[in-house]
Amino acid sequence: MPFTRNILAACLILLTTSARAQSYMVGTWFGYGQPGSKNSMYIDRMRPDGSWRGEYRTCAKGKPIDEQVQEGRWSLKGDILTLGVETVNGFFAPRIDTYKMLAHDARSQKYLSQERNFPYTPNRVADSFKMPPCDLTS
Repeated sequence: MPFTRNILAACLILLTTSARAQSYMVGTWFGYGQPGSKNSMYIDRMRPDGSWRGEYRTCAKGKPIDEQVQEGRWSLKGDILTLGVETVNGFFAPRIDTYKMLAHDARSQKYLSQERNFPYTPNRVADSFKMPPCDLTS
């Protein structure tokens, strides 16, 4: 029995360490800009269970011209953030996006899309945060 208890304790420590290492990513992050569109904004909701929801809006002349929701799984290994997109607007559309973390703290992040060489700089917001209307941003 002591051997089993020690294995369970070691597994618990590993799970706690892994969760703690990723804990700065958990939460809701808001930012501006997408490749090819400075009039875009996004919210990434990174959940502690590894699930993720991204909300995207592109604006022109104070009106939304494109809105999208992506959902999937996220992971962080070292300084590489991986977003495994499973659905886009509710339709199965799998792909993998990877980002290199350049900087982060409790309030902001900076990471670079490895596919598009585009820097993102989101800030932490409340989990209840909603996408602002286009007339306030464009």
